[in-house]
Amino acid sequence: MSDSNDLLAAATAVRNHAYAPHSGYQVGAAVRAANGKTYVGCNIENDTYGLTLCAERAAIAAMVSDGQTEVTEVVVVTEDAGSPCGLCRQTLVQFSQDPASVTVTCAGINGTKQVFVLDELLPHAFRLAKIGSL
Repeated sequence: MSDSNDLLAAATAVRNHAYAPHSGYQVGAAVRAANGKTYVGCNIENDTYGLTLCAERAAIAAMVSDGQTEVTEVVVVTEDAGSPCGLCRQTLVQFSQDPASVTVTCAGINGTKQVFVLDELLPHAFRLAKIGSL
């Protein structure tokens, strides 16, 4: 596990850009890719609710847009150290080689923290066999 202070600072900063007019629940996320680079995202709510983009998935989208496909560490910052939703958990697993080694830190703006490994958050994740690997 690496020192996640840089990820915490990045997630805290991007949280200020969250677009949350409906819930008021701002979320910032930072992920570290296997290449060591940090990618950030914030939640973007939509009037139809179902089209809302979570911060974690926004950060993964930025990572993939940069050509990276493996996450090694995650920090999520909310007002109360909330953990990723189920859709985000599955997305994080999708982009992890070993979910038991991916640290997920959930931090609150008041300084509270919960630290998990991704495998704890989604112990029986769905994994589709990749084409050509059957």
